[in-house]
Parts: sequence; structure tokens; C-alpha cells
Amino acid sequence: MADDKIIIYTDGACSNNQERINSGGWGAVLLYKDHYKELFGGEKNTTNNRMELMAIIKALEELKTDKIPVSIHSDSAYIMNCFKDKWYEKWRKNGWQNSKKQPVENKDLWEKLLGLAENKIGLDKITWVKVKGHSGDKYNELADALARKGAEKN
Repeated sequence: MADDKIIIYTDGACSNNQERINSGGWGAVLLYKDHYKELFGGEKNTTNNRMELMAIIKALEELKTDKIPVSIHSDSAYIMNCFKDKWYEKWRKNGWQNSKKQPVENKDLWEKLLGLAENKIGLDKITWVKVKGHSGDKYNELADALARKGAEKN
């Protein structure tokens, strides 16, 4: 683990994701030098993608400084592709419509996440790292367990 970065692992979970009544959870692990913090929470009647977004939002809200680069590790292709391919730029330009001219799902959370990333931290200070899910990565597995814990508690 690099001492010059805040490392954040996040994950979201949602049991019965396709059902009207379900339980979702999010989890995050924050690491910096000798500091370590676990976060988790959940919501009823949500989606896995919303929980993936909430995990990153809650982790970024915990940060006390914008002076240290941040590395966000997630197994969510939804989030990683958005930042890698800068979908959010097209969404904003198109009035928050996707490439199919439909409203962007989870706009409220995307706006909150982008606000934190751009204004609290600085997009230039954030590295987005795609992690393969359930592949034995210690902190990704822990974020997954925290997300499931969040889903069970609500």
C-alpha cells in the first residue's frame, strides 16, 4: 500500500435486486498510512448500482483533506466505465440523458458523487481502479462483506 495515497475499496450489494421489495447495502474500507476505517450502511427498495454509488459517496464524505491523492478501487464496471470513458461529460452536455436519449439512472447520486469528486477532492487527484470481484483481493472482499452486512441491517 502506498503511503502517499488514500486507498478506498468500495462495494454495493442488493438482495432481490430485481424485485420491488428488496434490501441493499454498501461498504467501504479506507486506508492511509496507519489509519484504517470501515463504513457500511443500507437501504430498502434500492438497486445494486445505487449501493455501489453510495459506497463511494460515503467514503469520500469521510475524507478530511483534499491535499492527498485518492485511489478508489471498485468491482463495479458501471462506475469504473463512467469515469474511464467520461460518460458524465456527455450526460451533462445532453441534459442528463444517456446515449439512448433516456434519462440517466441514479442522476441524484451521480450528481452528488461528481460534486464530491470535483469540488471536495479534485478529479485530477482521484485514480479509478477496476478490481475483479470475488477474486481474493483482501480489501475488496472486506468491502463486499460490509455491503452485505449493510443490507442485512436494514
